[in-house]
Amino acid sequence: MSGKLILVRHGETEANVARRLDTRLPGAALTPKGAQQARTVGSVLAAMPPLALVSSQALRARQTATHIESVTGVSAQAVDGLHEVQVGELEDRDDEPSHELFKDVYHRWHTGELGARTPGGETGYEVLDRYLPILGDLRAKYLDVPSDDAGAAPSRDLVVVSHGAVIRLAAARLLELPSGFASKNHLDNTERIELVPVVGGGWTCVRWGRFEPPFESADVSPLPDDPMG
Repeated sequence: MSGKLILVRHGETEANVARRLDTRLPGAALTPKGAQQARTVGSVLAAMPPLALVSSQALRARQTATHIESVTGVSAQAVDGLHEVQVGELEDRDDEPSHELFKDVYHRWHTGELGARTPGGETGYEVLDRYLPILGDLRAKYLDVPSDDAGAAPSRDLVVVSHGAVIRLAAARLLELPSGFASKNHLDNTERIELVPVVGGGWTCVRWGRFEPPFESADVSPLPDDPMG
């Protein structure tokens, strides 16, 4: 199995700029900068166009995938269940206490308190229960196939355009990482996590945002700690 699962965070949105907690579908649109970010990551992926390109149903993810499609020539498809962590009563809030409350809950998930939630929002268990099975189905469809069944596809990679908080939580659940690494390392717009499937069902991480293995617990992104998006 030579293909990778490439989890890409969407481009910058109007809500990102306004620092609004934007989780409910369909959500905010990309800014012009976000559209350019999407085309730029598309150019990186075009060096070896993926076998498949999917996105969440959120507008920002679908728009990002469309820009990637325009560069790579790989048709994008939106899939239910890949949307961002739902924050409930904090939706559309831009005040600091709301951001801090969500960050507190989110970091508690990364330390094992998956039952925590914001008022009216999802628990970590609920997020993983909807998200991880979809990744499993996509893996079975696109990655866990003998190489001679892949036809003439230029690569075996699967690109999934999704959201910062849910990508980090799901990837951390799938991997063995140094303590605190996933919770400390925010993904900026269109940064990506790349996972290589291991025979038997596991994964190996070959990129986490700006970091490549070996990963260390002391590795901390200089980006602000903002898991949303």
